[in-house]
Amino acid sequence: MLSDVFTVFSRELRPVLRDPFSVVFSMIQPLVFLGLFGPLLSGFPGTGTGSALQWFVPGIIVMSCLFSGSFTGSNLLFELQTGSHERMLVTPLRRSALLIGRALKEIVPMIMQAVIIVAVCVPFGFELHVAGVLVALVILAVLAIGIGSLSYTLALASKNQDWLFWTVQQTLLFPALLLAGILLPVDDGPGWLRALAQANPLSYVVDATRVLFSGEIASVTVVQGLAAAAAVAAVGLFTGIRAMRRSS
Repeated sequence: MLSDVFTVFSRELRPVLRDPFSVVFSMIQPLVFLGLFGPLLSGFPGTGTGSALQWFVPGIIVMSCLFSGSFTGSNLLFELQTGSHERMLVTPLRRSALLIGRALKEIVPMIMQAVIIVAVCVPFGFELHVAGVLVALVILAVLAIGIGSLSYTLALASKNQDWLFWTVQQTLLFPALLLAGILLPVDDGPGWLRALAQANPLSYVVDATRVLFSGEIASVTVVQGLAAAAAVAAVGLFTGIRAMRRSS
């Protein structure tokens, strides 16, 4: 099983290493938000008393993880359309490894993007707390596995209707992003909005990432963020492996 997972992981990772520009290209939208939206948050209620970057950068990194993970199913969708996926299905590789290996690959571009964003923001006053960032990357790695698995599941379900993948992906992506409080704090919003935000597991990951990036590791918020990321990963892997085993 481990050998099969590593085989799929290395196969999926090879194009990323050969063309790292694809990782940078997927960061364009988060960087646009960071450059154009970040300066407007200075002194905004709910963003803290320090630099707005200290509040905004962790959210942007989670956004980058969400964007790259949710789009990755399009690669599998392309393989489904070209027949490459069918050829993989008749190999001796375990069906579950075909999903797990792909999901684990999502960790690498996520880390690359996070490092680039932090490196860009440090010269502009962002305070770097290395230990907190490393713990946050662990939580985001778990989240990336879950988001990637869900994206692959959606691609398998959209095998003969590629428009369905993009419709569902876009319909779910931005409400999840906004309700997580990535762009604006939702603490002062109406009750119904706060209730939806509390039901969104991404909110707990964002809160945990902000706490960790501020240098605080021993916190209940961190535990809640890790639990939320683990729940997304568990659901994603369960549904993804089940869909992969039923794939034909």
